[in-house]
Amino acid sequence: MTALPLSGVTVVSVEQAVAAPYATRQLADLGARVIKVERPGGGDFARRYDTTVHGQSSYFVWLNRSKESVTLDLKAESGREVLEELLATADVFVQNLAPGAAARLSLDAESLTQRHTSLIPCTISGYGTSGPWADRKAYDLLVQCQTGLVSLTGTPQETARVGVSIADIAAGMYAYSGILTALYTRATTGVARAVEVSLFEALAEWMSQPAYYTRHGGTQPPRIGTQHATIAPYGAYMAADGKQVLFSIQNEREWSALCERFLARPELVDDPRFATGSDRVAHRDELNALISERFLRSSSDEAVKLLDAAGIANAGVNDVREFIEHPVLAERNRWHQVGIPGAVVPALRPPADLAGIGPRMDPVPAAGEHTQRILAELGLSAARIDGLRADGVI
Repeated sequence: MTALPLSGVTVVSVEQAVAAPYATRQLADLGARVIKVERPGGGDFARRYDTTVHGQSSYFVWLNRSKESVTLDLKAESGREVLEELLATADVFVQNLAPGAAARLSLDAESLTQRHTSLIPCTISGYGTSGPWADRKAYDLLVQCQTGLVSLTGTPQETARVGVSIADIAAGMYAYSGILTALYTRATTGVARAVEVSLFEALAEWMSQPAYYTRHGGTQPPRIGTQHATIAPYGAYMAADGKQVLFSIQNEREWSALCERFLARPELVDDPRFATGSDRVAHRDELNALISERFLRSSSDEAVKLLDAAGIANAGVNDVREFIEHPVLAERNRWHQVGIPGAVVPALRPPADLAGIGPRMDPVPAAGEHTQRILAELGLSAARIDGLRADGVI
């Protein structure tokens, strides 16, 4: 069997919630050994976000497969000593502790690189480890608000949050790519570089297009529900059967095809109100009226067939159940079974396929499930392990 790309890489993570666990789960998918350090007596608080997956949290099941869990009280000196022994065996250390906590525990990047010169420390914070907001807590929706994302999402009447933890996901993705880059840099130069990512700056990068539009256009993109703020037509329309179909026009060829083959109004191709993309945005209400009237004369299936025949990208507006049952996921074999405490559940394969290599999709651990074995691997005696357990450190 072909070895996974990160086999032999050991990651120790003092992680919680979403951003750091998302980064380390992706490393585990590629074969890294990820040792998740959790609090005794409950573990990562994301374990208790909900109980919908056979008693387990949907967040935790999503983010923590293929990891090993060790419970360790880092406020106790004996707990920190054990962590130091773990770090001596590690290639990467990841943490997303509350502001100031890592420095108090001497787990900040500067301290760690002095003690472990080959270790790659990765810090995930809310607003950065320096600057005026370094000491502020940050959660996903707070960052959505601070970056202005919420002001772009929703309808003209009301703002809305993005329905997934998008700031956490962005930070986790950049942490993951940063760690891979740091591993490559260490392999090619021998130098271990620290990685730092903040939720705010990760999502700020994703806000660059509306920032350019606002800075140079004088006003921010409007908030218009399922319509696209700066491209028209691009949005969802109600068909005669009460189902919505979303489609997008990206260029003048597609605009001509829409007019001629779907709207059956070829004269609109050269109508000065709709001649260019900017013209169509400026006359969006008139354009939407024409398109909506046409949709109400066809069922959603009929509309999709006509749009497909015209070469125009489109999609039904699915709910979550329809997404779960999507034929692309089924026919491309994207769902795989993963063990969780007390059950087995379907989980999606990682989206990046490497030819000839399948991802590791091992079980989601119970809190502290691997503590005994890992501490024994470190060479701790049975008496020392028993003492740590008696003191509540593990």
